[in-house]
Amino acid sequence: MQPTVDIISLLRRKAGTFPAREQRVADYVQDHLQDVTTIALSDLAQKVGVSEPTVIRFCRTLGCDGFRDFKIRLAQNLAVSMQYLAPEDLADDTTAADVLSNHVLGVIVDNLRLLREQLSSTEIDKAADILANARQIAFMGVGGGSTTVAFDAANRFFRLGIPAQAQSDGYLQRMLASTFGEEDVLFAISTSGRPTELIHSAAIARQYGAKVISMTHPQSPLATESDLVIGIDMPENPDIYKPTATRHVFLATIDIIATAVARRTPDRTLEKLRRIRSSLLTLNPPTGRQPIGD
Repeated sequence: MQPTVDIISLLRRKAGTFPAREQRVADYVQDHLQDVTTIALSDLAQKVGVSEPTVIRFCRTLGCDGFRDFKIRLAQNLAVSMQYLAPEDLADDTTAADVLSNHVLGVIVDNLRLLREQLSSTEIDKAADILANARQIAFMGVGGGSTTVAFDAANRFFRLGIPAQAQSDGYLQRMLASTFGEEDVLFAISTSGRPTELIHSAAIARQYGAKVISMTHPQSPLATESDLVIGIDMPENPDIYKPTATRHVFLATIDIIATAVARRTPDRTLEKLRRIRSSLLTLNPPTGRQPIGD
């Protein structure tokens, strides 16, 4: 796999250190980032007032194979960077604490409403039936958001009396998946449904007869590799300072599924919750109804 090169940061870091003619190319590129991704080599050299070999040397100084490779890497870099290089203007009053609070909470509420429209009760019921009878469950995610949700899910399900764990390391995900069998469930979590680690782990688990449930984009490679898909497609808010919307939606969906599982196995669930609460008596004396844990 080719390493990711942040061309924009590299340009900034090396500013003033290029040979004189290459520095002229660097300055032009810095001021015309988007235009450079579609410009011809001869046109760029003419606009800067240098030779074509100078432009190519500049590209190689940045670690690129040549001008074409440079343009491809810059275009890829810009595709994810423009929202941060030129963010949308915020209203003047968004610094007020109450407005910020209302804005963040309002977006969360809107996303949960959208989730309610997207979720299929049939999918939830099927997932609950599979999980309620699982010998063990492995919740898998990669990256910050999905990994956090996976750990929260494992924390939620072990309390119901089902052995559950969360795994975010790609190697260990594959290894764990290879030990699963017909009574086990791999629950994959991904906003995009594209991480190779999850797709491979799902394929390995299914190879040995385990069920794979994915909570992901319904038209993704991960969805294709799953026995059951909890399809979720959330639009991201343009405010780049706000936490991602999908995280709250994923957590809410896990709670919905866990509640459905708990109601399918009331005797087991109630006894496990009672034991857990009893184990915490010396740490957290009873003062009425309290959450399990702290």
